[in-house]
Amino acid sequence: MYNPKWTDEQNTAAFGKCANKNWHGHNFDLFVTVKGSPDPDTGFIINAHDLSRIIKKEVVEKLDHLNFNMDVPELNGVLPSIENIILLIWKWLEPHLNVKDCRLHCIKLIETENIYVEYYGE
Repeated sequence: MYNPKWTDEQNTAAFGKCANKNWHGHNFDLFVTVKGSPDPDTGFIINAHDLSRIIKKEVVEKLDHLNFNMDVPELNGVLPSIENIILLIWKWLEPHLNVKDCRLHCIKLIETENIYVEYYGE
């Protein structure tokens, strides 16, 4: 995390050891919760294989092993805080999970064991 509009002192005060001009990395855990009515024939709100495929295509392939500051066009000029990242993930997933009787309910993005964000849409 580094805001180029600020001094080094301001960045350190706001972001602590994460205030690095050359960025820093994390391994995130993502939890996706859907809601809806189970299909009477399968018992699924959404097939877990389909959900996994959507998450891989719409999130993992767009973020995994990339520099969020440089390699993710939607984050160009945006501080890649966990809050901004989760908003982007919601934007990517929602169109694929709001079909038939399935709705995107919540996404939880875990940065560390003690720092995470849950988002339920707007």
